[in-house]
Amino acid sequence: MTPETGASGFAMHTQPLRVLTLLVRHGTEKYPTAWRDLRAMFAHQIPDVAHRMLVIDNSLPVGHGSDLDCGVELIGASNEDWEFSAWDFGINRIGAELHHYDLIHLATSAFAASTSDHLKLIDGGSLRALLGLQGALGCIDFHGEAISIFGTASQAWLRSSFILMHPRQLSSLGSLVSVGRSAPIFSGNPRQPFRDDAPISQEYQQFLLRWLTGDRAGKEVVWHSRFDLTAETLPFFESKARAILNEQMLTNRLRANGCALVDVPWLARKARTASTESANDIPDWRVQITFRARSKRTLTQKLRRWLSKPMSRQ
Repeated sequence: MTPETGASGFAMHTQPLRVLTLLVRHGTEKYPTAWRDLRAMFAHQIPDVAHRMLVIDNSLPVGHGSDLDCGVELIGASNEDWEFSAWDFGINRIGAELHHYDLIHLATSAFAASTSDHLKLIDGGSLRALLGLQGALGCIDFHGEAISIFGTASQAWLRSSFILMHPRQLSSLGSLVSVGRSAPIFSGNPRQPFRDDAPISQEYQQFLLRWLTGDRAGKEVVWHSRFDLTAETLPFFESKARAILNEQMLTNRLRANGCALVDVPWLARKARTASTESANDIPDWRVQITFRARSKRTLTQKLRRWLSKPMSRQ
């Protein structure tokens, strides 16, 4: 073990980590304290990090610029592609300074809405561990079966509300908008919203329909703001569906560039445990998610079924 490595084999650094957060919000009605809550999380859990935050509000006009408090800058951005077009504006605002940071943190104002348990596991040790990995850190979500989008089979993705990665991994993507309005996906017909030749598998089309507009009776898990699909709601359906597709494509493009998915509970345990394994070894996402269940001493029936299937690099 060298002075630059710890017991777990991960790289150690004597200087404070430099982390840049690009936090996207759409006004303050729904999550009015999001940026303050995120700053408080960093201050409490990772006090030795040199943390800078840029708040990007896509309800404000492009060109808006002001200061919030505590050195936090606020800018306006396009809402054409939700958080993804807003992040593009933030990245352009930072410019070449992006590479002055050790890690870039993409977040939305809903960052704590469904990942609070995972977020409690993030500390300085896990962020330093991430530095030695070719991976992006967040909460891994997954479908029961593989889906296909633009000819790429995939099953898992990182929630776009909270992702940490190296600057070079972020800059390698170019624009974070993978699926724009001109993508040949939608038919314009609310009764059959997807084109016959849409580059999305039937399974994924059905998932999007069920998730956004399904189950009025409340017997299945659907989006918290589900709606009926009509001619009036069709534009919103298309916009929200594209946001979900962009979330999946962000993961797909990272993986295509050699950046693996890293689940927060797995990395937190890895950073705290001495190991003879290479620090660069990142197991398949299906192995990583078992570390969530181990902490509860159980595996759900659904998870057991997924884990019984042959491993694949999807």
